[in-house]
Amino acid sequence: MSTSLSLDSLQVKALLKEAMLELMVERRQEFAEFLVEALEDAGLSHAIDVGRAEEYVDRDEIMAILDPKP
Repeated sequence: MSTSLSLDSLQVKALLKEAMLELMVERRQEFAEFLVEALEDAGLSHAIDVGRAEEYVDRDEIMAILDPKP
């Protein structure tokens, strides 16, 4: 005997909302850690994209700024 389940997009959206709320309430710490990590990843990805669009800076130039010699 085979059973099938058919859901429309509104039902799927409601189920996802319910699951997310349940996750936030019951596993608050894990959810917060996941959210922080996702935001850090997004920020790093953005920084990489910005860096690739900028002009290349030689390592020696960076080291001269970080360790200025009198």
